[in-house]
Amino acid sequence: MRRKTVELFKRLRIGIDPDIKVGKLTVANRQMVEIAKAVSYESDVLIMDEPTSALTEREVEHLFTIIRSLKAEGKGIIYITHKMNELFEIADECSVFRDGKYIATKKSTEVTRDDIIRMMVGREITQMFPKETVPIGDVVLSVKGLGLGRIFHDVSFEVRAGEILGIAGLVGSGRSNIAETIFGVTPATSGTIELFGKEVRIGSPTEAMRHGMAFLTEDRKDTGCFLLLDIQDNTQIAVLQTDYVKGGFVRQRELSRVAVDMSHALRVKTPDMSEPIINLSGGNQQKVLIGRWLLTRPKILILDEPTRGIDVGAKAEIHRLITRLAGQGVAVIMISSEMPEVLGMSDRIMVVHEGRVTGFLGRAEVNQVKIMELASH
Repeated sequence: MRRKTVELFKRLRIGIDPDIKVGKLTVANRQMVEIAKAVSYESDVLIMDEPTSALTEREVEHLFTIIRSLKAEGKGIIYITHKMNELFEIADECSVFRDGKYIATKKSTEVTRDDIIRMMVGREITQMFPKETVPIGDVVLSVKGLGLGRIFHDVSFEVRAGEILGIAGLVGSGRSNIAETIFGVTPATSGTIELFGKEVRIGSPTEAMRHGMAFLTEDRKDTGCFLLLDIQDNTQIAVLQTDYVKGGFVRQRELSRVAVDMSHALRVKTPDMSEPIINLSGGNQQKVLIGRWLLTRPKILILDEPTRGIDVGAKAEIHRLITRLAGQGVAVIMISSEMPEVLGMSDRIMVVHEGRVTGFLGRAEVNQVKIMELASH
């Protein structure tokens, strides 16, 4: 088995030690192991469901090389994706589904990106990133010289009420670690955090929540959803011990009502609130998690890859929601690997490379080239 694994990794040019535990691998490398496993069946038809959702651009190109070689061997590939540019790079034909219904199949040479989006959402998305100019208030969060062991060093920035601060950088640059440290998942080893001008010590997520913070993690299945619980439980879990407890008892009727209202407001597609969250699509799971944090009425909202692996319709809804929250004075920190999202949604962009901040770019001066120069500094 080990010899076969080594041969397979060699053939696919995957540089992973076969003896390492999968739990110790990065999300991207786990994905490469899954891809190798699928290829190992030597099947005639290979179905890939969102294979690039956690991969860097270089790894995506590597995957496409694997796909092209399988195609040359006469294998048929069904490739499920929400990323438009991948469709036109890899697909011969595109089939579109919407709300569980088959819409159409077209040759990829016969359609444009806009045609596909129109079929996917059933309407024009004229503005994918509905960024509005909102009044930006006082500094809400100020981070000075923040560090976490050898993972990142000397990170300093501030976010104001109503501002969307985008954090860009390559996978592995330390972006998510910075977010987790601010939220107390991994308390800082150096530096200070100030909220509304007062220095605070955040040693746990509970303390962060007490200070009005909310954090949507990048991996909704692993660290976001309680997969075996229903939508009701997943929505209410962050406010269970705060506003809805009286005399040691949970005011369940009131809590259920606000959870249902939130589900309707975010247009979560589900039969009812008792549906296990594991049965929902990625986009609907993400909406439930956003709803969970909105119930806490946060002053600072940290979003790590808020639209990863979800369709363009749900993406546009989440972008509209982020813009609306900024308009209500919430300070938003948004980490994203999708360059158009960072460019389209942010007031300012902080670029991180190998655990250090390499620069800040304002909305007026920013473009993809400048971000990539700073991200690979």
